[in-house]
Amino acid sequence: MASSTAPAQAFRPHADKPRKLAPIRKHGVLYLLSIPGIVYFLIFKYVPLFGSVIAFQNYSIFSGIWHSPWVGLDQFRRMFDYEDFTRILSNTILIGLYDLVFAFPVPIVLALLINELRLLPYKRIVQTAVYLPHFLSWVIVGGIIINFLSPTTGVVNHVLEQVFGIDAVYFLGDNSYIRTILIGSGIWKDSGWGTIIYLAAIVGINPDLYEAAQMDGAGRLRQVWSVTLPAILPTIAILFLLHIGRFLDFGFERVFIFLNPLNSDNGDIIDTFVYRTGLIDQQYSYTTAIGLFKSVVGLLLVVISNALTRKTTGESLY
Repeated sequence: MASSTAPAQAFRPHADKPRKLAPIRKHGVLYLLSIPGIVYFLIFKYVPLFGSVIAFQNYSIFSGIWHSPWVGLDQFRRMFDYEDFTRILSNTILIGLYDLVFAFPVPIVLALLINELRLLPYKRIVQTAVYLPHFLSWVIVGGIIINFLSPTTGVVNHVLEQVFGIDAVYFLGDNSYIRTILIGSGIWKDSGWGTIIYLAAIVGINPDLYEAAQMDGAGRLRQVWSVTLPAILPTIAILFLLHIGRFLDFGFERVFIFLNPLNSDNGDIIDTFVYRTGLIDQQYSYTTAIGLFKSVVGLLLVVISNALTRKTTGESLY
């Protein structure tokens, strides 16, 4: 008996290999399709991480990474000692917070409203209308909004003067309006595109849940509150975590197109400061330290938010 079972045990590892390779063979096409995306992230996302070492150097393009002198944490000390860094960091945090509070819920509400439309042609027209701004560059969006808010030819000031009798306001020349303009323009441009994921999640809800709610006497609003929102809560939680990861990464183009010396006190953020200091003034080590600081803060926010979301909703990124 021992001699008959020994060969089977000896060859069992070799028999397990086809079983382990079965998923790869079954989904081989999907793995091949994922290769370009993997290569993209390796080249443009992971390989550049090695360049973060210049944050601890006094980097010179002539000496290169290997021969530039090491300065330790001097660049980080310089960052926190800079008198305007607190203002720039607070602007970035406040704008990111406003974007999270006001802009993040808009695609959810918009998806719920579009889902309630019963006329299919009208529903498609509304979807197309709210999606279109996403395909415009920030240069075009900025030009539209700048003309829209112009103190001389803008529609807003025309309404203020003709209808309400209020003098024209130079919105882009006032610090008190720049954050509202940034958040509002982002809502107009990207909220329609964000509804795609939520509408897909709503379509996947079991219709029997709505029928059961109707039998219990629930109206349309109650069905949305008791059926639709709980069903798409996992999707909301995941997108919320992804949004948190970009909390300090508000976007350079979005701010730069509206920024000018009159509104920079409230509109200047880390990305625009890095552009001026790193690319124009060529202080590469200093701005790399700022970027590394922003990345570490974003990572901490994702880890903390992921833990809180896992406890409250049961959903998480990992």
